[in-house]
Order: sequence, then structure tokens, then C-alpha cells
Amino acid sequence: MRIGIDVGGTKIELLALGPSGSELYRERIPTPRDSYGAIVSAIAGLVKRAEAALGEHGTVGLAIPGILSPKTGLVKNANSTLLIGQPLDQDLGAALNRPIRAANDANCFALSEATDGAAASQGIVFGIIAGTGVGGGICVGGRVLTGAHAICGEWGHNPLPWPKLEELPGAGCYCGKTGCIETWCSGPALSSRFEAKTGRKLRPTEIAAAADTGDAVAVLVMDRFLDRFARAIATIVNILDPDVIVIGGGLSNIAALYTGLPKRVERYAFNPEAQTIIVKNRHGDSSGVRGAAWLWTEDEREDGLPR
Repeated sequence: MRIGIDVGGTKIELLALGPSGSELYRERIPTPRDSYGAIVSAIAGLVKRAEAALGEHGTVGLAIPGILSPKTGLVKNANSTLLIGQPLDQDLGAALNRPIRAANDANCFALSEATDGAAASQGIVFGIIAGTGVGGGICVGGRVLTGAHAICGEWGHNPLPWPKLEELPGAGCYCGKTGCIETWCSGPALSSRFEAKTGRKLRPTEIAAAADTGDAVAVLVMDRFLDRFARAIATIVNILDPDVIVIGGGLSNIAALYTGLPKRVERYAFNPEAQTIIVKNRHGDSSGVRGAAWLWTEDEREDGLPR
């Protein structure tokens, strides 16, 4: 049995999977806000309740909204600030008396979709989470690539490729740089550009729907958004040449990402022989927690735990 846990800023979700990926148990609780120790205790309590209900122990994987620093072993870049600077995997491992694996939630998303999701059995998978931000994760041969600095796949903080004069220098990003892909291709970026032209506040999916009905401004804003998204993805194709790109997050519900984007990517990428396959995720909001469970593979055993 594999147990996955998605640790977010507002909720913690546990999912236990059987050997074939079938769902055995699921529970969600609010993320404690009073102390780091309370978060560790809450996660441990979730695991113990799940194992008591199922009558067996399992491996435990964590999806976190940040990374574990390879240098220090401590959490950084997490939106749940109580986790920052803490050895979450070690402390939870001590509480549960077993090794714990942790990965960035975008990496877990990619792993979930590459294992039994929309990109199952594909060799190279790039997972995009596009919503309030723009993140990514890479799986090769069913394994997550982390990298020397644990930032593999963080394409959202590359500059927008082939910028036009009106796109320079670009908006400031929270990372301290300007013109990052995230400042152009995120949900808030799409909404703010539409509002700047119309004075109307619409969600990204509403802007896409307005474009589908012929709203001239929405058509223009969506056209520019897709062009920028295509330029950004083309650089991934040039470097990684993925078999499949899977999109998750709030923007994944925009149909144009699958109908109009591939042709645009082909236009910008270096001499592709066919359109890059871009698909919507299969597991939706469950991809993160499922990917956390899949951090342990079938052929691994630790401390006598069942496969």
C-alpha cells in the first residue's frame, strides 16, 4: 500500500492507493496554522487513522508547495510559511518510524499523470501547472527528475522567449526578476490584461468563453496569451522534446490550450517533425496527492514495509 499526502497552505489531504492504483482511503483536514509541530502531528495522525482503518502499513510520500533543499534538507519556497526552514520529511519519519519521501507538488503532478494519468507509459513527460502561478515537473521513464538544486522543471521563472518590443522589460515577478513566463502566462496575468483593456474583471475561463462567442477584445487577449504560452512551451520542446505535455491547474479547463496551442508551439519550436502532444490532466486536483503516493515504486522496500 502507498500513502500520498498533499500538504497545502489551507488543507492537508491523504490518499491511500492499492498496488494497481485503486483508491483505498481518502481524508482531508484543514492545515493547522498555530505551529509547525501541529502540522507534523496532524499529518502523522492522518497516516495512523488510514492504516488503522485499512489494517496495514504503507509507504508515505509527501507533495509540498516548495522544495527540500539538497544542501540543507530543509523546506524552502513553501507557501505554508510554518514549513520553511524545517526538516519535514525527517520529523514526520521520526513520528511514523519509517522513511518519508517528499517532492514539490508540480513534480508530484507530473509523476501522477505519467504513472496512471493522461500521459501513462510515456517516456518523457512535462507536467505544467498553470493557475495563480506557472510551475512544472519532469518525469522520464516514470521517475521524477529533481536536479542538483531541486528546481528541475521550474520554467515559470525563465524569461518570456522571443519578446516583442511592447513586452519589454516585462512586469516584475516575486522572484525579483522581470518578464518571467509566470508574469505573462498565469491566470492572474490573463485576467489583468483583459481588465486593462475593458475595465471588466473576468476569470480566465470566462475570458476564453467570451472569445469563443466572438467578443473582439477577448479574442485579441486570448490570441496574445496563446502566442506567449506557445513561445514558452517551445523552449521546453527544444530542450526536453517531451512525448507528452500534460496541463493542470485552473487554466487546464481552457479548451484552446489543446486545440490551438499545439500548432503555435510547432511554429516556434526548432524543426519538429510533428505537433507536440498537449493534453489535459486525468486526475485533476487529485494528481498531487496521487503523485506523492507514487514516489515509492513497486520494486522498492524500506524497513520491511510491503511493496
